Amino acid sequence: MTLEEIKAAVDAGNRVHWVNSGYVVTCDCLGQYLITFTRNGSAIGLTSHDGTCLNGKPGKFFISESTEVCHEVF
Repeated sequence: MTLEEIKAAVDAGNRVHWVNSGYVVTCDCLGQYLITFTRNGSAIGLTSHDGTCLNGKPGKFFISESTEVCHEVF
């Protein structure tokens, strides 16, 4: 997925993951897109400081299926 596709999916209410279902992409109250590990709440920015380079390979992001079990962020 591209950066634009990821942001659009999150904004549309889809659950976007990175690598596996334990990592969820969210947008916080400040408008920052984050990759959060749901087991402990640890998070990094979706992009590097320049705002254009993903902190992960584009091919590793995916939208979860509705039947997939997800853990809530602490």
